[in-house]
Amino acid sequence: MISLNFSKGNGLVPAIIQDNTTLQVLMVGFMNEEALKKTEKEGKVTFFSRSKNRLWTKGETSANFLFVKEITVDCDQDALLIKVDPAGPVCHTGKKSCFEEEASKGFIYKLEQVVNQRIDENVQSSHTNKLFRQGINKVAQKVGEEAVELVIEAKDEHPELFKNEAADLLYHLLILLKYKRISFSEIEQVLLNRHK
Repeated sequence: MISLNFSKGNGLVPAIIQDNTTLQVLMVGFMNEEALKKTEKEGKVTFFSRSKNRLWTKGETSANFLFVKEITVDCDQDALLIKVDPAGPVCHTGKKSCFEEEASKGFIYKLEQVVNQRIDENVQSSHTNKLFRQGINKVAQKVGEEAVELVIEAKDEHPELFKNEAADLLYHLLILLKYKRISFSEIEQVLLNRHK
């Protein structure tokens, strides 16, 4: 059981909901002790609704549940950060997030998930899966081709074409990383270690 100080907020603590893959902040709600216990037990986020004055499981009417992946407590033990896999749009407006910005940061991890899923499930119609099944030589060759195309495009003054080639290179790099059983976060960690 998570230890929290509910007394500071008159029995409630804020719960920041974050996408487990992209790390985008999706919404903020409030929990009392009962809501937290239910969340931990069922693995779906339940809030205490201040307007309805009752427990409210996100998705109880829409089926857009927030499946809990990790719960952490802040240093003062009076706020929660809950990482989730959302089953659909989180905001009542139909947007992914209740915050104005539709974040593109972190999308590379969502794309990595899609790449892995299509390969793991052997999706026959998927270009990703077809390329992967051709073997390491073909995958590595494709990454090399995309790198060369990016270099060639870098010498011209066509920013949109350059961005498209950079995107192609990143996409094919994810397939190569999958082949090598290395995650994108491991590459990110190498960069982080170099930065220190």
